[in-house]
Amino acid sequence: MKPGSGDQGSPPCFLRFPRPVRVVSGAEAELKCMVLGEPPPTVVWEKGGQLLVASERLSFPADGAEHCLRLSRALPTDAGVYVCRARNVAGEAYAAAAVTVLEPPAPELQPETRSAERPLPLPPGSKESAPVFLTGPRSQWVLRGTEVVLTCRVGGVPEPTLYWEKDGMALDEVWDHSHFALEPGAAGGPGTSLALRILAARLPDSGVFVCHARNAHGHAQAGALLQVQQPPESPPEDTDEAPTPVVEPQKCAPKTFWVNEGKHAKFRCYVMGKPEPEIEWHWEGRPLLPDRRRLMYRDRDGGFVLKVLYCQAKDRGLYVCAARNSAGQTLSAVQLQVKEPRLRFTMPLQDVVGRENGIAVLECKVPNSRIPTAWFREDQRLLPCRKYEQIEEGIVRRLIIHRLKADDDGVYLCEMRGRVRSVANVTVKGPILKRLPRKLDVLEGENAVLLVETQEAGVKGRWSRDGVELPATCQSSSGHMHALVLPGVTREDAGEVTFSLGNSHTSTLLRVKCVKHSPPGPPKMVEMFKGHKNTVLLTWKPPEPLPETSFIYRLERQEVGSEDWIQCFSIEKAGAVEVPGDCVPAEGDYRFRICTVSEHGRSPHIVFQGSAHLVPTARLVAGLEDVQVYDGEDAVFSLKLSTIIQGTWFLNGEELKGNEPEGHVELGALRYRKEQKGLQHRLILPAVKHQDSGALVGFSCPGVQDSAALTIQESPVHILSPEDKMSLTFTTSERVVLTCELSRVDFPATWYKDGQKVEESESLVVKMDGRKHRLILPEARVQDSGEFECRTEGVSAFFSVTVQEPPVHIVSPQEHVFVHAITSECVMLTCVVDREDAPVCWYKDGQEVEESDFIMLENEGPHHRLVLPAAQPPDGGEFQCVAGEERAYFTVTITDVSSWIVYPSGKVYVAAVRLERVVLTCELCRPWAEVRWIKDGEEVVESPALLLQKEDTVRRLVLPAVQLEDSGEYLCEIENESASFTVTVTEPPVRIIYPRDEVTLIAVSLECVVLMCELSREDALVRWYRDGLEVEESEALVLESDGPRRRLILPAAQPKDGGEFVCDAGDDSAFFTVTVTAPPERIVHPAARTLDLQFGAPGRVELHCEVAPAGSQVRWYKDGLEVEATDALQLGAEGPSRTLILPHAQPEDAGEYVCETRDEAVTFNVSLAEPPVQFLAPEAAPSPLCVTPGEPLVLSCELSRATAPVFWSHNGRPVQESKGLQLQAEGPRRALCIQAAELAHAGLYTCRCGTASGAPCLSFTVQVAEPPVRVVVPEAAQTRVRSTPGGDLELVVHLSGPGGPVRWYKDGERLASQGRVQLEQAGARQVLRVQGARRRDTGEYLCDAPQDSRIFLVTVEEPPPAKLVSELTPLTVHEGDDATFRCEVLPPDADVTWLRNGAVVTPGPQLEVAQNGSSRILTVRGCRLEDAGTVTAQAGSTTTSARLHVRETELLFLQRLQDMRAEEGQDVCLEVETGRVGPAGAVRWMRGGEPLPLDSRLSVAQEGHIHRLFIRSVALADQGTYGCESHHDRTLARLSVRPRQLRALRPLEDVTVSEGGSATFQLELSQEGVTGEWARGGVLLQPGPKCHIHAEGHTHRLVLSGLGRADSGCVSFTADTLRCAAKLTVREVPVSIVRGPQDLEVTEGDTATLECELSQTLADVTWEKDGRALTPSPRLRLQALGTRRLLQLRRCSPSDAGTYSCAVETSRAGPVRLTVRERRVLVLQELQSVRAREGDGATFECTVSEAETLGCWELRGRQLRPGSRVRIRQEGKKHILVLSLLRAEDTGEVRFQAGPAQSTALLEVEALPLQMCRRPPCEKTVLAGRRAVLEVTVSRSGGYVCWLREGVELCPGDKYEMRSHGPTHSLVIHDVRPEDQGIYCCQAGQDSANTRLLVEGD
Repeated sequence: MKPGSGDQGSPPCFLRFPRPVRVVSGAEAELKCMVLGEPPPTVVWEKGGQLLVASERLSFPADGAEHCLRLSRALPTDAGVYVCRARNVAGEAYAAAAVTVLEPPAPELQPETRSAERPLPLPPGSKESAPVFLTGPRSQWVLRGTEVVLTCRVGGVPEPTLYWEKDGMALDEVWDHSHFALEPGAAGGPGTSLALRILAARLPDSGVFVCHARNAHGHAQAGALLQVQQPPESPPEDTDEAPTPVVEPQKCAPKTFWVNEGKHAKFRCYVMGKPEPEIEWHWEGRPLLPDRRRLMYRDRDGGFVLKVLYCQAKDRGLYVCAARNSAGQTLSAVQLQVKEPRLRFTMPLQDVVGRENGIAVLECKVPNSRIPTAWFREDQRLLPCRKYEQIEEGIVRRLIIHRLKADDDGVYLCEMRGRVRSVANVTVKGPILKRLPRKLDVLEGENAVLLVETQEAGVKGRWSRDGVELPATCQSSSGHMHALVLPGVTREDAGEVTFSLGNSHTSTLLRVKCVKHSPPGPPKMVEMFKGHKNTVLLTWKPPEPLPETSFIYRLERQEVGSEDWIQCFSIEKAGAVEVPGDCVPAEGDYRFRICTVSEHGRSPHIVFQGSAHLVPTARLVAGLEDVQVYDGEDAVFSLKLSTIIQGTWFLNGEELKGNEPEGHVELGALRYRKEQKGLQHRLILPAVKHQDSGALVGFSCPGVQDSAALTIQESPVHILSPEDKMSLTFTTSERVVLTCELSRVDFPATWYKDGQKVEESESLVVKMDGRKHRLILPEARVQDSGEFECRTEGVSAFFSVTVQEPPVHIVSPQEHVFVHAITSECVMLTCVVDREDAPVCWYKDGQEVEESDFIMLENEGPHHRLVLPAAQPPDGGEFQCVAGEERAYFTVTITDVSSWIVYPSGKVYVAAVRLERVVLTCELCRPWAEVRWIKDGEEVVESPALLLQKEDTVRRLVLPAVQLEDSGEYLCEIENESASFTVTVTEPPVRIIYPRDEVTLIAVSLECVVLMCELSREDALVRWYRDGLEVEESEALVLESDGPRRRLILPAAQPKDGGEFVCDAGDDSAFFTVTVTAPPERIVHPAARTLDLQFGAPGRVELHCEVAPAGSQVRWYKDGLEVEATDALQLGAEGPSRTLILPHAQPEDAGEYVCETRDEAVTFNVSLAEPPVQFLAPEAAPSPLCVTPGEPLVLSCELSRATAPVFWSHNGRPVQESKGLQLQAEGPRRALCIQAAELAHAGLYTCRCGTASGAPCLSFTVQVAEPPVRVVVPEAAQTRVRSTPGGDLELVVHLSGPGGPVRWYKDGERLASQGRVQLEQAGARQVLRVQGARRRDTGEYLCDAPQDSRIFLVTVEEPPPAKLVSELTPLTVHEGDDATFRCEVLPPDADVTWLRNGAVVTPGPQLEVAQNGSSRILTVRGCRLEDAGTVTAQAGSTTTSARLHVRETELLFLQRLQDMRAEEGQDVCLEVETGRVGPAGAVRWMRGGEPLPLDSRLSVAQEGHIHRLFIRSVALADQGTYGCESHHDRTLARLSVRPRQLRALRPLEDVTVSEGGSATFQLELSQEGVTGEWARGGVLLQPGPKCHIHAEGHTHRLVLSGLGRADSGCVSFTADTLRCAAKLTVREVPVSIVRGPQDLEVTEGDTATLECELSQTLADVTWEKDGRALTPSPRLRLQALGTRRLLQLRRCSPSDAGTYSCAVETSRAGPVRLTVRERRVLVLQELQSVRAREGDGATFECTVSEAETLGCWELRGRQLRPGSRVRIRQEGKKHILVLSLLRAEDTGEVRFQAGPAQSTALLEVEALPLQMCRRPPCEKTVLAGRRAVLEVTVSRSGGYVCWLREGVELCPGDKYEMRSHGPTHSLVIHDVRPEDQGIYCCQAGQDSANTRLLVEGD
């Protein structure tokens, strides 16, 4: 977050931070990082504040921007924190990582366990055990400065070793651990304990502390969390910590960070310091606290991170990271800008608070109702369900969260297209205040910490993982906080972790991440060759692919007949190895196997085929070789024998003693060290010198003798970079540069490619530049791939170069292609790529396709085809065209000619409703094939109700209006094949025919209200609802059903019965709004509606009304405001009487009083007459007031009326306000205030109430007199005075004023001025002087003034001798400090004389003399070196002395010089800060070690501690090393001057324009003729119709025209090293109405359409009629068609006429007038009477004059609705009524009415005789006590039948029940008895049927 450095370049920035490293002692540790900057930064490494330098074990290799610290053979002392510091002229950056060095594990130890819950198994009978935690540390939350103690107690045998870690680091690795102390626990308890004490905890101490316990049987650990918090509203108490920093604006502008709205913003700040700094984040100057959308944490690299989630516009501002410690403070800032989308929410989401188990509702509004939205909880998409109910109502989007839980707390988002989001927080209140995160990712081995905050303190929660309760050792609670600490997590710790508190739960998904590595592959092509006698040759190839990490080959042998494999040896390189007989222990046949081993595991073993017979012998396997080393290196001679045997080493012919592994040949000569490991013998000569060259080394043992020579060479050349083999990948035509850097300058090197020496050409260039050798391929080709080697004197650098073609893209097809063909048809699949030479492969069902007679592959430019000339069914399948990384998919289906039907392949089920259109489709393989359609086994015949269609290969059967009888099974047959369709037709859903629109009814109390609803089916069920609740039938609410009509009746409606009624028919609903009003409430008395009343004030006021009915409610108002009953205003109600009473009315109670019922009101105008004004206080005439000059004066009185005016006069003249005189009025009080009385203010003051004669008045008499004379000094009434004999006695008195007479008395006798007594007066000063005082002058003296007096008690005696009672103390101070000498003297008023170096001290600014009682103090301010000496104090005859020593203060530099880089012509200031303010010339400035030359451009200045050197207009010659030195310190810095650079004299400025406008950007540069590039949003701009670029002299100009909202962004100009940028903002043009609506005239019943056109598409228009906004309804539709907005009124009526207008934002159009003409309808063709027979049909036709007229049909006065027997249709002007299945009762008048026109006709239905279609049986037998049913069916419904028994007609009752259902009639005889036997007869018209009933049983 460091701000940029302007034109000085860019500061260092870490692209990759070093990672913490854990290594075993003796291994290699490596820290890597990548850092960029301009100019390239200088990188150094530090540890513990000390700069690291390269050594034998420490190196710092670098490769471009990548820097590395490599530590070989790591030791425990190498552990700690390493800091990588990168610096250039523009700034610096830091990065740190910890290196932990672990002790190597003992081989006999078993693997460690992670915790005490999993101890290792012990041998049987062993009493030893692994460590077990008896008590673990507890998590704590403390304030800064508190002392913290973490204690743990562990059991285990043997006693375990305990140690502590913080955040994975040992305590001594923590940067500031000086206040950590380890203390052994209290003795006497079981186990071992160790306490960690943290003195005065600091904020950086927060973290996870883990206690480890380890012994020989295992390891256990337990952790605790420590949270250190800032004390609230109190300064820090640490004396060594600085106060909280004040965040101030930076001197230079901070960087700007842009983020799109709804995205995350992440700020990272890396800070270092010791002690470890404390971090605080600020936003706009205010401290930030973490919340749901602001996360603050520290990452694994040590950086401090602030993450702002789902950024909104309100998050804009300046974010500051402030760091401080006791050494100082710093800050870094960045400006956050949030880019808002073009399309925005019209109403965003608002934060919501809900209770647990309750609901939360989130609501927002989108710009257009057609815009889709999605809901998210943070990153999780929410789908509609019972938990998350999602509602869309027009532009409103609503999310309802049911059954809230603690985990529902979080951030919710509503997202539109383009990822436009609105964000809100949902807070769930419950027992848990702070929930767990949704998920927690932890690396394996790290610590996991989970925190929960509860509402109540001290409650006990439960932690569990996957339902299993976690052990108590990892749980802690403190107050409201609950913590779970899992140290060193493993994979077993992963799962769902839950915290439970009662019924409240919060969970998180703990995920443990670990890096997975695959083991290496096995070696390839293993072979065994039996070579010479007693040897075998084994060969193999490396595994494929090669492992990424280092690996070895492990060779093992097995003796034939044995099952054990024994390792022979390990080999690092692949190839061949010869196994001699010497490596086997005994003679025999041996088999061999090999595997690959790396740090990631072992490959499977590969066994060599066959076996070999080997015999062990003693011989020299590998002899000595001459050794050539460089001066100072170790020389190693080694040989290998075939068997293990001892030998003797010789050096220059001298035998080296065999029993000493180390030694030297002679004093000062070669040293040596001998080693033997198995068959290997080594002699090491460490650090050989050049004079040792030529030494001979020999080795001898039985049967073997060998020797070699030592040669010392000069230091070799070696390769600095690259250190390892580099693998590089390029694309064709790309420039390739391979760089090899050597340790010597201009040392020759040779380049090789694939082992062959390269030759220079145009396509390959070799260059050498100092240490660097480069091989350049200007335009790489594929054939340039290979292994490149830079070779020089035995060392080489290797580069593996791969040149690839650029990626290929498939242009067509972009989607999956499906191809259907039949046998022998030609099928062609085509794929088009974007490059003609791109290779393409075809695959079928995953196998690569090869060209054959049946498959042809064609390539034509970018077109690639796969052709099947004569496709067969097996040729079908999934085909893929693969081009590079992209694929095109084809699915080919080949249908055999034997299978005619392609679709459908199975049975098809079709469900439809009556009158719906049904289409059955069958697809054939041949277009000319003919099919037959069959229904239920019979071939169908085409008719208007059944259509057969044929189109290419598709055959269709269409039922335009399907009927119930059309249900069945349909077959499409061709030859022996058929496709089956099962059609099921059901009745259509129930619809409500009437009413179609919402009905509003208004009724009066007790009126009958009828709500009627007509359905499309008579048998449909409905439910009635009132205000959402289903109604129940009662006396006050009746439900009726009459055919298709359903009624709800309120016989006597009451006001409470009103509301919204719904008739719900399942698939449709009708709505009724019922309002029942009460009878009018009237005021019967007084009859007048306005009364004027007058009362006296104060007095009683009573207002009275009578209302009817008596229970009517009234409201009282005063001056338009409703009154409430109080003690001063009483409201009464008794029967019909209503009263308002004011018991004590005041004048202010006058006004207009209104008594109002619901329907009427009466007004009372009340007037209150006021009494005359009186003076209430003072009650009697005031006495004269006497004041002294200067005193304040207040005259006040109180009136009986607060508003009465008064007039003040002084001596008869009116009083005017002035600066010293004020007139005040407060309520009834009046006052005249005089701030300081004067003599002129005396006189008579009168206060008069009113100007009329006789008005009351009040008079005040004021007197101003001189004040009495008082004694001012001395203040005490008695004063003691001591005098010495012979001296003058002087008594002084000061009076308050001059001229007052004063008398002096001694012991009661008056004194006069004579002799030794003198009386003096000087103004207010009175003096009594007695010359030559004597002892008899002792006594009481009185000074008597007229109104005051003072007494002096005088004593004349000899004073006691003065003496010093304490000695001075010698002092030693530093230069500039103060020195204070102190002594005590008696008596306290004795005189003391101070001397310094024998001279009397004169008080001054440096020497201060003070007295405090008997103490005398001498202070020497700002001691100088010359102030040293002796200080003496004299009092009387006594003296005391002390020595003052002044030490010189060292002048040290607190702020040292810093390296600077400046541009030629700039002014430079070098600055240092000293520890103290030194005298002028205390410091000297130098350049190059010499004093500064005389130059007018150089000047020095000093401001206190600050010393500065100014260099004006710096030149190239000024660069060099500058120094500043004092007598005690020195500081140096380098000044680098670079030539003058290009800069912007007038930079770009931000531009804001409107859509469609143009923007001009202009800047002025410091140089002419500069060529630059313009870019917008990072895209290079080119001149064009909308982009004009100009350059003239110093000025460059860019003009952009025709701008749109999408053109907003950053516009930049780049030239050489200069880059200027500015912001382009394109404002949206306000929406306007381009074309408004026009006046319109329509005919009643027609549709009226008003239209307007907008300037933009996405905008909402508001339509108004007569000034009121319109809302959509079934008759009123609002439509948006692009920029057009339509208002449609259907079925216009006269009430729709009026003025209409439309408005959008601030634009308005209209009003326009809509005129509705009355439609005049005439009957052109009258109805004709019809006569028909019962069961037939009748058709009536009527023609009217208007085509769009709606008509109404009636039969016998009853309105007809379409149904099963009634069909109504309209054909233009003709209206047709068709009645079917006529009944006799249908006879009557038929009426058609259309508006005012009507026509009637007569329908006569001739009834058919009634006949029996189905008769009852002739005889029927039933059991006694059962029920007998006789049933007949007649020829028509509604016919009357008569039942008789034995000729007597039966009547319905308990015994006989008669039922009718359509044409079926039944007689039911209940509880049949024997006496019921007989003959029963049914008569229907002229037809009859008899049945004999027989009864069996008793």
